[in-house]
Amino acid sequence: MNKTDYSLLESIADMHGIPTSGAYNIRKNGQGVERHSTENVTIEPKKDKPGIDIIVKPGTKGEKIHIPVIVTETGVDDVVYNDFYIGDWADVDIVAGCGIHNCGSEKSEHDGIHTFHIGKHAKVRYVEKHYGEGEGTGERVLNPTTVVEMEENSYCEMEMVQIKGVDSTQRDTTASLKEGAKLVINEKLMTHGKQYARSDVVINLDGEDASAQIVSRSVAKDESEQIFYPRAVGNAPCRAHVQCDSIIMDNAKIRSIPEIAANHALAQIVHEAAIGRINNDQLIKLQTFGMTQEEAEEVIIQGFLK
Repeated sequence: MNKTDYSLLESIADMHGIPTSGAYNIRKNGQGVERHSTENVTIEPKKDKPGIDIIVKPGTKGEKIHIPVIVTETGVDDVVYNDFYIGDWADVDIVAGCGIHNCGSEKSEHDGIHTFHIGKHAKVRYVEKHYGEGEGTGERVLNPTTVVEMEENSYCEMEMVQIKGVDSTQRDTTASLKEGAKLVINEKLMTHGKQYARSDVVINLDGEDASAQIVSRSVAKDESEQIFYPRAVGNAPCRAHVQCDSIIMDNAKIRSIPEIAANHALAQIVHEAAIGRINNDQLIKLQTFGMTQEEAEEVIIQGFLK
């Protein structure tokens, strides 16, 4: 581990060096480099493919699990399969994310396939941050796939963030919710240059009184392109809300395609979407405080994505 590694870990997982406690797994350039389990959380490598199994004992409370990935070489093509088994009545925080530092001419890519098996009455808060940097001409590509299976009366909150520097991303999220389960997804993306980002989300509300909230906020600058396709499918008496808000700047392009479907008469599903430029009155107000236009835009963008 070197200075670049630690800088990436801080950016994507708020880690200041190797943790001295808690469960964690650090993956670098396609290989596991640091791993630690606790009494209630076991992390073990898969035997048939790259990746790990994270097993949380039933009733576990207050554990924080870190599973960041960093890529620091050009030409890396990394695929990893991580499965989370969250026991009944557990309550845990999981911090993931991937950072790519590419100073070469070849594409560096990480594809993470994460599957969550969340037990009855369990609670999970999951944060995943993506970030790219480096002066090379090689692309920085991140393609996360997230599958969520929620048992009765479970709760899952997911914060999916793309900070900056990712040239291309295809984000696929699917979820199935049983009776009384609740899923909250907050997605935040920033693109610039000629970057491309697509996010596909499908939430199946299969149990009575299941509920979901999908909120996507994004900013597209320069000539970047974004596509959002969130779908909520009500197959039982349930509730869901889908919201997409985007700021478009320069010559960027954004498409937002929220879709709702009801296969039960008592399914209540709502969607809304908005795309627009930065409010000019806000810009003027901030500039009266002595900010330049660029500084004022940055303040507004950071507040929007907060």
